[in-house]
Amino acid sequence: MIILKTIIAVLIVAVILLIRAEIQFKKKQIYLFKPISTILVIVVVLIPLVNGNYMSLYYSMWILAALLFSFGGDIALMLSENQKAFPIGLILFLVAHMVYALAFFKFAGGNPAPIGMTVSLAIIAAIGYFYLYPKLGPMKYSVLVYILIITYMLNRAMATHFSINFSNQQIWLISIGAVLFCISDFMLAVNRFRWSFKSNHVSLVFYYSGQLLIALSTLS
Repeated sequence: MIILKTIIAVLIVAVILLIRAEIQFKKKQIYLFKPISTILVIVVVLIPLVNGNYMSLYYSMWILAALLFSFGGDIALMLSENQKAFPIGLILFLVAHMVYALAFFKFAGGNPAPIGMTVSLAIIAAIGYFYLYPKLGPMKYSVLVYILIITYMLNRAMATHFSINFSNQQIWLISIGAVLFCISDFMLAVNRFRWSFKSNHVSLVFYYSGQLLIALSTLS
């Protein structure tokens, strides 16, 4: 527990330094603190794998895989000045969301989310897409697929509330983590395609908070 608290504390410091580097446009510091921050989240999953204090080895491996794809996405987006890097980052994060969705589906026993919740998520996703659509250009189909996948991931995360395979704590870690992850994605999309806003760096808080909460769901 002391090790876990230490890692989380270091992660908080790393994210704060990353945000400061982003605001001050210090690329070298961004290249340092962004990978470090994601690696620290990955370590959160690795610790219980080493000491055997995990909910399910199989589930933990799925979450670890999603985080590794996210790490690749982070690196690609960090280099987004290269036009080829952004689509690569998009694909890697798309795969990460798919892995998360499959993990939640498999370990929640495939329980469906209530129709009302599914419809609500679909409406929110549609509103988000049509808001972005005028500025998407050739990316409109790619972004549509991405939104469909993250909406499905969020749906599967919410469906864990109706599963007996997760503890109440794990259910809330998963569902809140998934929501925060999706919010960070939408903030990045708005900043990329609609209009740039100075507070975009806040998306990093949502992103790392979401990833950390999902990572913590692997602990027993």
